[in-house]
Amino acid sequence: MGVLLLIFGLLTGTALSALVGLVGSRRRLGFGWTFVISLIFTPLIGLIVALISDPLPAGEKRWGCLATVVGILTLALIAFLAVVIFGTGAAVFAL
Repeated sequence: MGVLLLIFGLLTGTALSALVGLVGSRRRLGFGWTFVISLIFTPLIGLIVALISDPLPAGEKRWGCLATVVGILTLALIAFLAVVIFGTGAAVFAL
């Protein structure tokens, strides 16, 4: 039960940080830095920092290369969780 709560907490924190990163993608700070700040501190602090930074002109978005890295890491995390939850049989299937 404790492991599932830990996994749920990590996934929830990462998902909230990604949502805050989306808010930051329309700001000068960008998605990447907002996402990292949200992961290091809390999503609430990341949201405050994102809202304090200046908005980008004309509704542009600033993703950087971190959006691709976040996608790859998310897929790796899902594969890792499949291994942990379902055992070694899922590891062969995921790869």
